[in-house]
Amino acid sequence: MKQIFFTLLSQYASPSTTAKLWDEIALAYSHKNRHYHNLFHLENMYSELKCAQHTISDWDTLLFALFYHDAVYSATKKDNEEKSSKMAISRLREIGYDTVKTSFCHELIMATKHHNFSSVNDINLFTDADLSILGKPWAEYEAYCLNVRNEYSIYPDLLYNPGRKKALQHFLEMEHIFKTPHFKDRFEAQARKNITQEIDRL
Repeated sequence: MKQIFFTLLSQYASPSTTAKLWDEIALAYSHKNRHYHNLFHLENMYSELKCAQHTISDWDTLLFALFYHDAVYSATKKDNEEKSSKMAISRLREIGYDTVKTSFCHELIMATKHHNFSSVNDINLFTDADLSILGKPWAEYEAYCLNVRNEYSIYPDLLYNPGRKKALQHFLEMEHIFKTPHFKDRFEAQARKNITQEIDRL
């Protein structure tokens, strides 16, 4: 991920600025409490988006959103997306990134708060990639569940399980969890199977 970030920033910032921004990102995503929302999550998202790159209109802005969408993350807070977006906007202004594209980066990051359908294909691809873990084979999904539980370890099962069930049920109630054919065809059926199995185990 470091090399991808440096390649991206080489078009917009000096090597010293790039190094500074990367160190900030690496530190954030490597925090000891990051069991799921870490650099591995970014790597998985990148791999999924790379497969769909030919359908993406603004690749660079999607990459910036990818690196910053969970830059601020606390399991006890409900404004992580807002704070992450604020950081992204600040850093993109610092390197003189296009203002319209910077606003789009904000939209992309905020879309990961609720993962609703958008009229913009890039946004749907981005939120689908963010949720792609839901449709992975059970072993990967189960590891994801454990990692998320560890991030919420401050809460006892009595509090965590009902909240988790509510969040999972929300996905099942969606007409489609994945908004694009690229992700829907690959992950929709398995995601619903995984989610149902997790609910049954809670």
